[in-house]
Amino acid sequence: MTELLAVITITIFAVISPGPDFAMVTRNSLMLSRRAGLLTALGIGGGVLIHVGYTILGVGLIVRQSIVLFSILKIAGAAYLIWLGVKMLRTRPAGPLAQAALPALSDLGALRTGFFTNALNPKTTVFIVSLFMQVVQPGTSLTVQIGYGAFIAAAHVVWFALVALFFSAGMVRSRLLELRHWIDRCFGALLVGFGLLLASSSLGRS
Repeated sequence: MTELLAVITITIFAVISPGPDFAMVTRNSLMLSRRAGLLTALGIGGGVLIHVGYTILGVGLIVRQSIVLFSILKIAGAAYLIWLGVKMLRTRPAGPLAQAALPALSDLGALRTGFFTNALNPKTTVFIVSLFMQVVQPGTSLTVQIGYGAFIAAAHVVWFALVALFFSAGMVRSRLLELRHWIDRCFGALLVGFGLLLASSSLGRS
């Protein structure tokens, strides 16, 4: 019971902490649509399952202890965030007619964005590997470990779905949509900042 409570508590605090996932869901919900935000949240849950899968298999510990492999993961994640951020920074003000038309993003595109934002986030690697190595006991059955992983993924989906619902609400969205290009640029700057922090910390350790 103590182990379960620890997993639940640590997961909740980790999920609600701000990061690239939060920025991406907020941006897609506000700038695109509620559907795009919810699908981005679902993609994030898929990314979490990747981290859980390789952690249970033991690969996560190898990655965490290998400076080279972990640095590669961090650099890949940094490059992806910077690429997304630069795309948003290049957003230009829309005219009165174009302002009503939001940029299109397919369902698969929204899922893919959420998935890669999380799957390439080394902070999620550290969180899940540390949780399973330090909180989950060695004697815990595989079935229970898989259950923990499913809970962690579900917690991400639920939280970011709530974020998507909030930022896609009519009142919030209508008031902020007039500043669409500035908001896009702000989120772009955040993602570039996250990416540069990841890259600098990786290069600093190499």
